[in-house]
Amino acid sequence: MKLLFILFSFIGMFSMAINPDSIYEFTRNDIDGNATPLSMYKGKTVLIVNVASKCGYTPQYEGLQKIYETYKDDGFVILGFPANNFKGQEPGTDEEIKQFCTLEYGVEFPMFSKVSVKGDDQDELFTYLTSLENPDFTGEIKWNFEKFLVSKDGTLIRRFRSGVKPESKELTSAIEAELKK
Repeated sequence: MKLLFILFSFIGMFSMAINPDSIYEFTRNDIDGNATPLSMYKGKTVLIVNVASKCGYTPQYEGLQKIYETYKDDGFVILGFPANNFKGQEPGTDEEIKQFCTLEYGVEFPMFSKVSVKGDDQDELFTYLTSLENPDFTGEIKWNFEKFLVSKDGTLIRRFRSGVKPESKELTSAIEAELKK
């Protein structure tokens, strides 16, 4: 009986991940290896970013930290997901990544364990995010530091390519509009 319960629980979790309604149905390990349900961010405006430590866009960590500090008290959070999908630009371990982000950029927003954001081993969260309709574009992540703006109810509302700087009017206006809702 216990085995059946475990089996049905596993099947239920698997089917939920196949067709999720929001990011809140995902649990991912934080940079310290702790299971973190994304449902803990319910009611917040969330910016999900695939990051890398050895990329031309790596200085965007500074801008990400600035907008996090600016809007965090208003219900905004950034979730950083290191990925090594683009020319090996995130080769470090989670511990090395955490140390780099903290020492070099003073990152205080939540960081998660390294994931794959494209390809055959793409993390299910990024499979979900890249397939959702939004006013910008859908499909594969092209490079590090792509940004996914998620509403307070956990659904994707905007998407920004790597070249859009965190402090840009384009991104901050979208964040401010969502925070006002």
